[in-house]
Amino acid sequence: MTPTEAGLTRTSFSSTATASRTSVTSTTTARRGRGLVRAVVWATAAWRALVRAVAAAVRWCAGTVRPAGALVVVAATAGLVLGMVFGWVEWMVAGAAALVLLVMSVPFLFGARAYDVDLSLAHERIVAGQGVEGEIVVRNHGRRIALPGRLDIPVGRGLVEFGVPLLRPGHTVAQPLEIPALPRGIVRVGPVTTVRSDPLGLLRREHAFPDQHELYVHPRTVGLPSTSAGLIRDLEGNPTRRLVNADMSFHAIREYAPGDAQRQVHWKSTAKTGRLMVRQFEESRRSRMAVVLGTAQQEYSDADEFELAVSAAASLGLRAVRDARDLDIVIGSEIPRVVRGRLRAIQHIPTVAPRPMLDGFSAVNRLENTMNIEDICRLTSEANERLSIAFVVVGSLVPLVRLRQAALAFPLDTTVVAVMCDEHAHPRMQSLPGISVLTIGTIEDLSGLLLRGAAS
Repeated sequence: MTPTEAGLTRTSFSSTATASRTSVTSTTTARRGRGLVRAVVWATAAWRALVRAVAAAVRWCAGTVRPAGALVVVAATAGLVLGMVFGWVEWMVAGAAALVLLVMSVPFLFGARAYDVDLSLAHERIVAGQGVEGEIVVRNHGRRIALPGRLDIPVGRGLVEFGVPLLRPGHTVAQPLEIPALPRGIVRVGPVTTVRSDPLGLLRREHAFPDQHELYVHPRTVGLPSTSAGLIRDLEGNPTRRLVNADMSFHAIREYAPGDAQRQVHWKSTAKTGRLMVRQFEESRRSRMAVVLGTAQQEYSDADEFELAVSAAASLGLRAVRDARDLDIVIGSEIPRVVRGRLRAIQHIPTVAPRPMLDGFSAVNRLENTMNIEDICRLTSEANERLSIAFVVVGSLVPLVRLRQAALAFPLDTTVVAVMCDEHAHPRMQSLPGISVLTIGTIEDLSGLLLRGAAS
């Protein structure tokens, strides 16, 4: 081997050894990097699991440990720690006693989900001032005996409690539910909640069932005679006072004017007078009725007066729906305080059938931030063409001047009747320019006043 070949061989061996060392070093570094990444991932997952476990424990303690139980926990911890540190036997006894109470309270929490609860109501819709009956059926679907417990049933803002006796596996107990008289509104009944608690009230466990009912409490209404619609003129009744050039109800003969249709020329009168004469008709159209209910809180003296107004509006709407008339019921809508005065909004109550209409009245409330009655009437007039009659239902705090301003929002050929609700006033009827005002003290006054107005 020549010196040159020997040098090349040593160089090759040196390069190979260097490459091998480099490869081993790279493999070791990569393994260490992957191990470090796995360690970081594992530590992150463990930390998240620990955080979730601590959060779940905190939620469980917050929902299970009552204030008295928290006091006992503090007493047990302080007594045992101080007793062992300072050797105080009394503190150790107190801490041990508190701990025993906590341990004895735990078995009372078992079986909170061992029930099947079925809640049923006799009626889903009632009238204000009426109660409703129902039934609660509780069944033990577990394999063990269910200890006595309690059921809490929210009814609106109230709460009804039922005691559940000891139930063997598969056994059922049924108890009647009586809900007292309710005011108008939408009352949510449920969800039923099982409550487990120890006799001392240290621990408490609850489980809510998904069964929930909505009870519609409709406003009180009275039957109004169909003759109250004598104020309304339609195709089945009398024609309107508006004169048109073509319709079904003949009114008179007048002299021809440019633009009149040739088919309306009355040739006999033309031959007698020697001038071209045409027929004139009174317009007959399908009557459209509007019921406008003011919802501003400042327009009513108290809540009872507002309930009277809701009952009056619902009675008028119910009569119109049963007479199959075109109807629009409009109330004021809630307006955010920040845009009050710059935003106008009204709300329409469904009028397709009596039940949806009364359901809509169940949800009507007095509003602090809404439009006054004049603006509601103006929007109602803009949204409806050719209203035949408009009933405006307001409270006693709306003066007659404002009622006349509200009537000016409707067309001249629209009959406007205001129903003022005042529980301290006698029923009466006033005729003002452009508007008739009916004052009622009870809902029963409305029928008689409408009969008198139709007769006059």
